[in-house]
Amino acid sequence: MAVISALLIAAVVAVIAAGMIERQGLLTRQLENHQLALQGQWALEGGLQFSRQVLFEQRLRDPLVRGGQPWAQPMRDVPSGSVRFDGQLEDEQGKFNLRNLMVDGQVDAEALATFKRLCALIGINERLATAIAGQVIDSYPQRPLAALGKLDSGRATSPGGAVEALPARRPMLRSVEGLAGLKGMDGQALERLRRFVTVLPALTWVNGNTASAEVLAAQVPGLSLQQAAALVAERDGGRWFINRGDFVNRLRMPSLAMANVRVGINSDWFRLRGLVRLGNRELALQALLRQREGQLPDVIWRRVGA
Repeated sequence: MAVISALLIAAVVAVIAAGMIERQGLLTRQLENHQLALQGQWALEGGLQFSRQVLFEQRLRDPLVRGGQPWAQPMRDVPSGSVRFDGQLEDEQGKFNLRNLMVDGQVDAEALATFKRLCALIGINERLATAIAGQVIDSYPQRPLAALGKLDSGRATSPGGAVEALPARRPMLRSVEGLAGLKGMDGQALERLRRFVTVLPALTWVNGNTASAEVLAAQVPGLSLQQAAALVAERDGGRWFINRGDFVNRLRMPSLAMANVRVGINSDWFRLRGLVRLGNRELALQALLRQREGQLPDVIWRRVGA
């Protein structure tokens, strides 16, 4: 009987010991994962600050924003603590800004036409293009057409003063990724949009020195994709546009008024896509940066794990 009791006690002790070892191993793994996560976060933060410094120094050297400058080069194995950071800055003003579809509470017909031309050029069908534009438009307050052009005496009882903007019918779109749930949108269409379209918090012009042929062909009425491609090839060969007048002149479209060309040569908005590797794990970062004169760029938003 004593032998049986001893065996039972030994078995219980063994089970308890095994449980303690298992819990200790679990706690150790959790601690290691937590430390790796913190290490990754710090590495991403270091990469973000490095990117801000690159943009700041570039603006000091040359206010013109074009490809081939240091900001446009891939960041490979940038030291960030004991981890390496890889990243790429993108000029968001080289893309069509969906925010441009709404100006002062009204649909901008010219911007809408530009967007639809771009969709046709990049293989987005007309129905989906209309749905995208509709979602963007519905995400901003709108002034009724009847209120436009009315005189406002400044009194609360005047016709113009009584009309208020209609509230937005959808949540505001923060990024192109927010279109993923739209009917008719698949992964391929979303990926094409990412290359040519952006969503910024302010109205912007396209940067002629960084925009693709598709974006320029859509932005300039009457400019064919073939003509735009030739223009981009010339530009990327080293003949950068030095000002808006230079861009318009090189279009060789004498009937086109400069005032109708919403293309500039500078950029204030950039997106950072970064990645750190921690053993077999990866941690990704996206951030939207806005240039400021004489200051480091502002971080408008950041997403870890995007």
